[in-house]
Amino acid sequence: MEPATESTAATHEGETPQLSFRRQVSLITRTVFGSPVGKTLMVLVAVIILIVAATAYGQIRLNGWNKPFYDALSRRDLRDFLFELGVFFLIAGFLLAVNVAQRWLVETLELKLREGLVVSLLRDWMLPRRAFWLANSGSMGVNPDQRIHEDARKLCELSADLGVGLLQASILFITFAGILWVLSTGFIFRVGDRDYTIPGFMVWTAIIYASAGSLLSYWVGRGLISRNADRYAREADLRFSLVRVNEHVDEISLAQGEADEKRRIELHLGNVLAATRRIVMGHANLTWVTSGFGWVTIIAPILAAAPLYFNGKVTFGGLMMAAGAFSQAQSSLRWFIDNFSAIADWRATLLRVANFRYALTTTNEPSGFESRITYLDGSPGEIRFDDLRIVSAANADMLKEPKVVVTTGERVLILGAPGTGKTQLFRALAGLWPWGAGRITRPTGEQIFYLQRGTVYMPRGTLREVLAYPLKAESFGDSAFNRALFRLGLERLAPLLDTTHRWDRELSQDEQLCLVVARILLQAPPWVLIDGTFGSLDDDILELVMDVFEKELQHTGIIHIGGPAQAHPLFTRSLHLIKAGEDHGLAASMSRPGRDK
Repeated sequence: MEPATESTAATHEGETPQLSFRRQVSLITRTVFGSPVGKTLMVLVAVIILIVAATAYGQIRLNGWNKPFYDALSRRDLRDFLFELGVFFLIAGFLLAVNVAQRWLVETLELKLREGLVVSLLRDWMLPRRAFWLANSGSMGVNPDQRIHEDARKLCELSADLGVGLLQASILFITFAGILWVLSTGFIFRVGDRDYTIPGFMVWTAIIYASAGSLLSYWVGRGLISRNADRYAREADLRFSLVRVNEHVDEISLAQGEADEKRRIELHLGNVLAATRRIVMGHANLTWVTSGFGWVTIIAPILAAAPLYFNGKVTFGGLMMAAGAFSQAQSSLRWFIDNFSAIADWRATLLRVANFRYALTTTNEPSGFESRITYLDGSPGEIRFDDLRIVSAANADMLKEPKVVVTTGERVLILGAPGTGKTQLFRALAGLWPWGAGRITRPTGEQIFYLQRGTVYMPRGTLREVLAYPLKAESFGDSAFNRALFRLGLERLAPLLDTTHRWDRELSQDEQLCLVVARILLQAPPWVLIDGTFGSLDDDILELVMDVFEKELQHTGIIHIGGPAQAHPLFTRSLHLIKAGEDHGLAASMSRPGRDK
């Protein structure tokens, strides 16, 4: 099923339209069955096949029960009637047990499918720098939470329900088609003076009836795939807008921006409602087909079996048995009609999750520039920069010093000329922005602690986990946590080590920066790379932080990127970030006398 609207939806959403339906299914299947729960999934699928086969066997026995039961009823034979009632309850009890088992197995399959898919998506999304590169690669990196959480959940649930439903429909059709073929063998259809024999005419009647409904359903409802994909994209935008307001509620309240934020949210809500209205109209049009065929189906089995009865080929019980078999066969063939809305929803979620998975496995670095910085692993105890240049859409910058070696324990200040991309340099040194030229050689096996400008990330968890991040809290003793907090003037937080709070809301900006320095003090990394953070500290806090680096962290190498105002006696050496191609003398005037070596 390859609707023409798929490429339109994909392009509108910024998806990867070149993935065919078969490629999407193959990609997700390999992802799920290649996950740690893959073997469990295969066992579940095998057991479900057996349960569905057992259900089909029970349905065959129930269909065969129709003939003796209705024949006993037509003969007014009370003894046979009661006997067949007992048989019915045995068959119904068996079917009830396998139906309960099937429901449990299907829901367990949904759970395991989701576990396998989400774990695999998270594994690839959380590869080093992958989430950052994906976020900067275009619209595919927007709202990954929606794709990993909601879209993946919906895809797994729909896949399990539709897959088991299709399997059950296929097995039932194969079994009951055989019964219908036997019942309608030798049926003669008279036209004028000639007789025509139609072998298995009830089978062909069921196929033609269901095929007409399936084609009509597809023709009417094919637009639902693109409409569902569009709705999920709009829902993700609305969710992101709400989360963003909640994360920045302080700034919004201080700026009295509630009215503007309300306008933006209402705009996203309007987009969601418009997309949903298009789906509602599509469902309404599809209901004309599904409900129309549903009403006709009430009498279709009797109409199909009536020629056998009126020709004397079967008894009344045989008529009911044939009608039941026809009903089972055509309901199996009607699976596409009855589930087209769910299939369209499944195709939409498959499109989003498969393209996201494809992006995760193919997005290695941002694109858009030709030359790249070379990253090398070097000797422990030193970081080297050779002819370093950084290129972005807004800047083309370079280090004035062509050959730089920073050794453990050195404190280096990189002075950025006005208009240079200091944050882009920070990203390049961290390996997040590889576009430019030259070489960066980082020490093999040595931790580099990165402190970004303007943002202090506080993971959700206890204060102990925040201080140890990204290491395990169990790696440090209570005394180490307490020493770090007391040293940075945060002793009031010591009793709260095992308390979980939104620490980014509980602490002031200076306290958050002190908490990060306490984290550095606790972990004592051999290297710290800082993007302009010292310039935002009050003088007393700045002196406290500098004192920590001069004493407890005297063996830690520091590279700080900032302007001339951030120069401090802590720094024993200055480098210069300048615009590529400008007069180097401009940057030389920025260094403080006596600081360069």
